[in-house]
Amino acid sequence: MTFSISNKEIKPAGPPARSQALRLFESVNLTDANAILEVALNHYGPRVALASSFSMEDTILIDMIIKIDPDARILALDTGRLNEETHECAEKIRLKYGCQIEWFFPDSEAVEALVRTKGSCSFKESIDNRKECCLIRKVLPLERALNGLHAWITGQRRQQSSTREALQVLELDQSHGGILKINPLASWSFSQVKEYVEANNIPYNRLYDFGYQSIGCAPCTRAPRESEDERAGRWWWEDAAHKECGIHLVKPSHLGNKS
Repeated sequence: MTFSISNKEIKPAGPPARSQALRLFESVNLTDANAILEVALNHYGPRVALASSFSMEDTILIDMIIKIDPDARILALDTGRLNEETHECAEKIRLKYGCQIEWFFPDSEAVEALVRTKGSCSFKESIDNRKECCLIRKVLPLERALNGLHAWITGQRRQQSSTREALQVLELDQSHGGILKINPLASWSFSQVKEYVEANNIPYNRLYDFGYQSIGCAPCTRAPRESEDERAGRWWWEDAAHKECGIHLVKPSHLGNKS
């Protein structure tokens, strides 16, 4: 059985054209995350937001963003299956930076129907079941979160996995109405991430102290083994080709940037 949720409430965001986005960032050094964020926040204002899972990458971006605009928007998805450490990190971030976090939750009726029909761990039975769970708990709530935005910011990096090797700093996100998708840390290494967190005394998710390198739902994430890529601990029982939840699954249109 497949459950669906009406998306009628999701309205077109009025996304920027490719030429407009290119002009906006044409003089920006695309290896300078702060410069990218400053242009995006100053130009789009409340029409741009960071989608945070409270990974180290996302807490770095919060640190940078709040220093530019204390009222910048930060979105987060509470799937109902997050680790307690993730909630602890979110609260530390909120208190340190005095920022408001806009939490979005899955449709309760869809979650209830899924669990009643297939049980609480159907995501381990097949890839289709796992994608269904991700759809209900993450993908559809994100669509609501991005409603009305012209751009969104993510903490994705190329080194995280083979599925992200071609990641560009600026992309048109065709899976969300063609809005601009900004990945300021695309070229960063995990070592750079850790160094920035330490140097700036940024609160981080305690799961990293247990070897985690990617933050997701509790039953679907473990620490990667030695020699595995950073996201190998996500849905580790599946083939590597399926290491995305659907939020970043659809291939975006690149703007021609290479940094």
